Amino acid sequence: MNILVCIKQVPDTNEIKIDPETNTLVRDGVPSIINPFDGYAIEAAARIKDKNPDTRIVVLSMGPQQAEAALREALAIAADKAYLVSDRAFGGSDTLATSYILSCAIAKVEELEGVKFDAVFCGKQAIDGDTAQVGPELAELLDYPQVTYALEAEEAEGALHILKEGEDGNYRIGVKTPCLITFTKPSFDPRFPTIKRKMAARKAKIDVLTTAEMPDIDLTRAGLKGSPTRVKKTFVPPRKEAGVIIKEETGEESAMKLFTALSEAHVI
Repeated sequence: MNILVCIKQVPDTNEIKIDPETNTLVRDGVPSIINPFDGYAIEAAARIKDKNPDTRIVVLSMGPQQAEAALREALAIAADKAYLVSDRAFGGSDTLATSYILSCAIAKVEELEGVKFDAVFCGKQAIDGDTAQVGPELAELLDYPQVTYALEAEEAEGALHILKEGEDGNYRIGVKTPCLITFTKPSFDPRFPTIKRKMAARKAKIDVLTTAEMPDIDLTRAGLKGSPTRVKKTFVPPRKEAGVIIKEETGEESAMKLFTALSEAHVI
């Protein structure tokens, strides 16, 4: 099985800074990590490879040159090959433009690798934007069936069996390949990279895909020009104090204690 995992390098901070002129993310001076949900996608691919060593895992990331660090970490964990999609023309892309660029990049990677990917794995969303749009939009552009909020994935004959998180429980779903799966947090933690793989990842060649490598890409659908989304305002929500839990022996006692607290606070 050939699996492509899309990953994103995100700021390792709760306070996201936005450029007031372009309304795009400011990355300078902010430590970065692999988006945690993308880490679950890597782990899901690695577990398939554990059972079928012939599985090949390719990771793809769109971002500035510094995103190579995230790709090398993915190589150290489980990936066999990494590609970086990076070009000034892609700067400021919203989710729609990003999905389009990634779809073009996937076609190019398939050409370079000489394979057709059986599955594309993504995190359910990035923690810096929380839109959860890129995976589904990419599935639409690739014309792939998709399953979202996956917890686990197992290889089957020409298909994947997915354990999917639902509002009222988990579901087992079968989906034919090629397909796109987005992953949420499972009940287990992703594996750590080994020393041997870390050393190999440092020396690994990461191919960079620019507009020169993808001459057929429509640049009117990329970057700020190709992004219909416009950010009007961004802000960091103020921190709130922790709530108070009232739990007395009886409901009547709890109600009386709540009434007293609200009265003393002049709420009622």
